[in-house]
Amino acid sequence: VQLQASGGGLVQPGGSLRLSCVTSGFNFDYYAIGWFRQAPGKERAFLAAISRRIGINYYADSVRGRFTVSRDNTDNTMYLQMDSLNLEDTAVYYCAAGSTSAQTMSRTLLADYWGQGTQVTVSS
Repeated sequence: VQLQASGGGLVQPGGSLRLSCVTSGFNFDYYAIGWFRQAPGKERAFLAAISRRIGINYYADSVRGRFTVSRDNTDNTMYLQMDSLNLEDTAVYYCAAGSTSAQTMSRTLLADYWGQGTQVTVSS
């Protein structure tokens, strides 16, 4: 099983980034997927999750309206479009896949598989 996150980098406040996570080794269609982040000195936090096929999305209050999670089941890839980034968005971002549900992932921060993380730095 592999989850390879990419797309992180340095961006100015107000800017945008699009994270991608290419997966392999499991049946992507049957897993909820999500994005999490961990800032220095803080615990890992839930950001967004999307259900297996129906496409029901969940967002943390801190990113709702600015971040958009999506998935492409034909390419086994998940995305996180991040707009209006601010300094508080600086963190390592992780993609994940869970066999439970997107709602459960959003509440428990638990997943079966995790990516390696990609650094996002928002700085002027």
